[in-house]
Amino acid sequence: MIINTTKVQAINSFSRLESLKEVYGIIWMFVPIFTPVLGITIGVLVIVWLEREISAGIQQRIGPEYAGPLGILQALADGTKLIFKENLLPSRGDTRLFRIGPSIAVISILLSYSVIPFSYRLILADLSIGVFLWIAVSSIAPVGLLMSGYGSNNKYSFLGGLRAAAQSISYEIPLTLCVLSISLRVIR
Repeated sequence: MIINTTKVQAINSFSRLESLKEVYGIIWMFVPIFTPVLGITIGVLVIVWLEREISAGIQQRIGPEYAGPLGILQALADGTKLIFKENLLPSRGDTRLFRIGPSIAVISILLSYSVIPFSYRLILADLSIGVFLWIAVSSIAPVGLLMSGYGSNNKYSFLGGLRAAAQSISYEIPLTLCVLSISLRVIR
C-alpha cells in the first residue's frame, strides 16, 4: 500500500513538472518577440526625449520638464493624449473610405511581419517565397493612404493623400529592386 501511494505521488509530481514545462515553454516562446518590441519602445521614448531637449537647446528655452524627472515621461503623456483625442469625421466625406484607409495601411504593414522568423522555433509563416509576399503585402499601404485622402472629400486632403502615396511608392521601388536582386541571385 505504501509503495502504491509513493508511485502515485511520483506520477502526480511528474505530471505537475510536465505542465510547468509546457507553461514555461509558452512563456519562452514569446520572449524573442517582446525583447525587440521593448527595446524599440524604449528607444523611441529616448529619441523623442532627446529631440525635445535638443530642440529646446537650439531655441534657447527650457525643454519638457514637468512630465516625470527631466521630462522623460513626455512621450508617454503625448501618447496618452493621442489615445483620448476625439475622432473627427468629415461632414461631407465618405466615412467608410475615411475610416478604412488607415486600417488598410496599418494592417498591410503588420501583416508583413508574418514572414519574419523571430526565433528558431517561432516562425509564423514558413514560406519559400516570403520576400515576395512581404513586397506584395507592403505595397498595399499606399492604397490606404490614397483612400483616406480621397474619403475626406477635400481637395487638399486628397492632394496630401496623393503625395503620401507617391512618396511611399518612390521609396518602395528602389527597396524592391534591391531586395529582389539579392533574392534572385540566391535562387539562381
